[in-house]
Amino acid sequence: MIEEWATDLMESLGAPGAGIAIALENLFPPLPSELILPLAGFTASQGDMNLLAAIVCTTLGSVIGAYAFYAIGALLGRDRTVALAVRLPLLKLSDIERTEAWFDRHGTKAVFLGRMIPLFRSFVSLPAGVERMPLGTFGLLTALGSLIWNSLFILAGYALGENWERVTDYVGLYSKGVLAAVLVCVLAFVVLRMLRAGGGSRRARR
Repeated sequence: MIEEWATDLMESLGAPGAGIAIALENLFPPLPSELILPLAGFTASQGDMNLLAAIVCTTLGSVIGAYAFYAIGALLGRDRTVALAVRLPLLKLSDIERTEAWFDRHGTKAVFLGRMIPLFRSFVSLPAGVERMPLGTFGLLTALGSLIWNSLFILAGYALGENWERVTDYVGLYSKGVLAAVLVCVLAFVVLRMLRAGGGSRRARR
């Protein structure tokens, strides 16, 4: 379904269609760039799209989509974000403050490298918006990280030609590995927080 939609978009609009697909992928992470980008490379290999235009348009699409998520974070602001976050089970204000401190120190690296990590590609724009990272810095880091990610996949699809789907197979393993690591970290956080809470209640009863 997604493959047919992306193919139709590229056939109708060419490289700008690939850019639109990637912009939407930033807003709706279930749309996989790991499929759209190699497909754009394959389309270019068939002569239906200019290779350089595909890289430029998809990178521009990445930046536009990232700015949209940044705007959501900026509109929410710190106070609303904190108010929403502290309502979540097991989260404390201190957790949010530590996250903010970490982003202050490593935010530029997170935005740049996050463009090459599934899931984080989209969501890293939210804390950048909340923390009001300078727009120019955010745009430059997003463009550079996206340029590397997009170029690798488009060129791989271009080189593989009709076998472009092999790219999605390999990257699917990478994406699953990232997801598994995230789930393990979340589970570890939940278990540790529950154990600490339980320990505190036992001490209180004594």
